[in-house]
Amino acid sequence: MNKENHIQDKHMHTVVSLNTLLADYHIYYQNLRNFHWNILGKNFFDLHNKFESLYKSARLKIDEIAERILTLRYHPVSSYQDYLKISSINEAKSILKDEGMVDTVIENQSIILNQMNEVVKNAEKVDDEGTIDLIGGYIRELEKERWMLRAWSKSKNEKMKELSV
Repeated sequence: MNKENHIQDKHMHTVVSLNTLLADYHIYYQNLRNFHWNILGKNFFDLHNKFESLYKSARLKIDEIAERILTLRYHPVSSYQDYLKISSINEAKSILKDEGMVDTVIENQSIILNQMNEVVKNAEKVDDEGTIDLIGGYIRELEKERWMLRAWSKSKNEKMKELSV
């Protein structure tokens, strides 16, 4: 086995998990576009803009994840048929109320965060600092987005946890 094939084999598990993340992001992206187009009601302006911001961010990550896979000398998965097959995220219905849309986005983000953790675990096993760094930034950003959406979906009477000092 030559050195290049060994490098490819070394990253195989990381690439499989990155391709799953790529698929998850594609379905998440399409769900966000769906919600952006179909939001109705009093929260239209806020959520229409929020969904657009989220799908623009997802679109950039899709490209960066695919480029990371290429950097590791593999081909990224690139068909919706394959995305639907390997993604843990389901396509969302078009007609949901605003709360249902936000709940779906939060659920999708939780799935993506779980997959990101899987990518990091695989990358750590082979000292793949480039992948770890890329995904670490994504985790931070997505956790913050999920916190904000969770805050939006809470009632005014709900509170955060408190520590006793």
